[in-house]
Amino acid sequence: MCQTLPLDETEQFLCSTWQFVVGYLYFPMVKKITVGVIGAGYWGPNLVRNFLLVDDCSVKHVCDLDMEKLRKLERLYPHINFTTRASDIFSDKEVDAVAIATPVATHFGLAKKALENGKHVFVEKPITKTSGEAKELIALAKKKRRILHVDHTFIYYGPVIKIKEIIDSGALGDLYYFDSQRINLGLIQKDVNVFWDLAAHDLSILQYIYKFKADTVSASATRHAGKNKEELAHLSVEYSNGFVAHLHVSWLSPVKMRQILIAGSKKMIYFDDIEPSEKIKVYSKNIDFVKKTPEDPANPVYRSGDVLMPIYDDEEALLKECAHFVASVRDGKNTITDGTSGLKVVEILEAADRSVLKRGAKVKI
Repeated sequence: MCQTLPLDETEQFLCSTWQFVVGYLYFPMVKKITVGVIGAGYWGPNLVRNFLLVDDCSVKHVCDLDMEKLRKLERLYPHINFTTRASDIFSDKEVDAVAIATPVATHFGLAKKALENGKHVFVEKPITKTSGEAKELIALAKKKRRILHVDHTFIYYGPVIKIKEIIDSGALGDLYYFDSQRINLGLIQKDVNVFWDLAAHDLSILQYIYKFKADTVSASATRHAGKNKEELAHLSVEYSNGFVAHLHVSWLSPVKMRQILIAGSKKMIYFDDIEPSEKIKVYSKNIDFVKKTPEDPANPVYRSGDVLMPIYDDEEALLKECAHFVASVRDGKNTITDGTSGLKVVEILEAADRSVLKRGAKVKI
């Protein structure tokens, strides 16, 4: 503690210096993480906005081949350098991490270049267009000791986190099935089918809440509007323990639906993401088969109880994800949705494509 009596200039200097040293030791300065964003289309501007909201994080560059997109962002963020050359980001030694929000076919090349230049990588889902490319990036990130993060945003979403907490608590009992529906009109992608665009979200949620390894995949898909990529699809993922997941995705629906049903032996969860509030409902409903005597056949007993609507964190998922990525870069720890997480989703998507080619036959993952 410094004296409260009057001090001469030398004593004041020594006291203030001591306070600074003690403060630095107990509250060390936090390194600011500098990010470069590649892609200024649909998702890129959201990344820029959220990274700028993260403490001790700055966005130095934004890159896109479309100058008009860059000009729109430049009016909002005049302090950022806007460029059409990704090399400006890769070669800048002040850039710690590169966020990639470009078409899937370009993910591998851009992420590989970033890692080779010693940058941490935040890449939009799906991580790559093939599992082989994903494995190469994972190996390269490990070699370079860099973070490879996949933008599975729903894993950082309050309702999904709450659903996982409920399942992990054992409240649902033994899990029976996962049933999801993600449909709307557009946005039809040019480089991937509806599996890779929409089902990737629900597959990331599935592997987050259910840690067992999937066994087989069967899928069907159809083309209608553009005759280019499948716009309507159904996907079934089966597990060796009897658990099954059914996913329905579509770009050709007149209504927007974002729903998930998860059934257990004790309770069931209904999640409707379109609801403005009370998105999660936990139903105390189940069916039990009991025998009155050894001779009696099993009779179903239907149980119905209360409906619980749990409270969840409503912070923007992407902001939470960006903060998690920045903290992981600073601490040198892998993120929740790292390269391996992204690879598992791609492996199921590849199996779905193979199943479609085989007219819905089951395909081993």
